[in-house]
Amino acid sequence: MGLPVVHFEMMSKNPADISDFYARIFGWKVTHRPELDYRIFDTGNKMGIGGGILKPDREGPWPGNQIFYVAVDDLAKYNRKIEKAGGKIHVEEQEIAGMGWLSLFTDPEGRMNGLFKPMMRAKKAKPAKKARKKK
Repeated sequence: MGLPVVHFEMMSKNPADISDFYARIFGWKVTHRPELDYRIFDTGNKMGIGGGILKPDREGPWPGNQIFYVAVDDLAKYNRKIEKAGGKIHVEEQEIAGMGWLSLFTDPEGRMNGLFKPMMRAKKAKPAKKARKKK
């Protein structure tokens, strides 16, 4: 079974205006995360995936101007596969507070994409079963 694309990302010189553009057109909910200087798109549809928009720390050109992320369980394992197949790792592992970790790579033609390892959330403990009364 293949691995799913779990997130898309757009790069913009003006993330506020561009996120507003997509929200108006497609009805997406936009949440600004100022601590990350990042806007998260919630498409509101279980068929699709959510995404985000940011202004990179440097001037363009930006590789591809859009990045998709593939969910994986082990960043290092997939980084090795990418390098073996001719890709290049640009960000080995970076934590996204409260969400997980990412890695950025370019394919052999230079398109940048990412891997995402989600933070595992602790399962809620089931309440203990009550002891039965003996008859």
